[in-house]
Amino acid sequence: MSDFTHFDHNGNAIMVDVSEKNITLREAIAKGSIQVSKEVIQKILSGSMSKGDVLGVARVAGIMAAKKTFELIPMCHLLMLTKCSLDFKVNEEENIIEATCLVRTEGKTGVEMEALTGVNIALLTIYDMCKAVDKSMVIGNIYLEKKTGGKSGEYKREYTPTNQRGSK
Repeated sequence: MSDFTHFDHNGNAIMVDVSEKNITLREAIAKGSIQVSKEVIQKILSGSMSKGDVLGVARVAGIMAAKKTFELIPMCHLLMLTKCSLDFKVNEEENIIEATCLVRTEGKTGVEMEALTGVNIALLTIYDMCKAVDKSMVIGNIYLEKKTGGKSGEYKREYTPTNQRGSK
């Protein structure tokens, strides 16, 4: 049997049948960052960006996106999220804003895609709200940091100089 579960025996794309899976508490944490100019950092922190509260709007956008992941990613299941939070860490020295999205549910399938979607949309919202000041912003370093629950158990990304891919 193939490790790819989103295809039937004829190679057609399918939504995975999770009917027989157990309901477990599932959680995922995803992170990503956006490199911006010093001027953007200063305007965000002082609340002087012309479009308003950049991080507040990005937080709401990321949470809304996590809730709608099933509408964006074709084979994702509709999930009843029990928690979704989005937080930011601003590194003024390097002009980087890091977004962290935590998503939780009790269900038959994981919430990794919801957490990753939340981070991506939050970062895109920052770009959208700040592009008049800086079009050279760079979004990147988006990854799943941790996931728990389900048959595959816990995953925690571990960084070492030789291992950038993480482990189970």
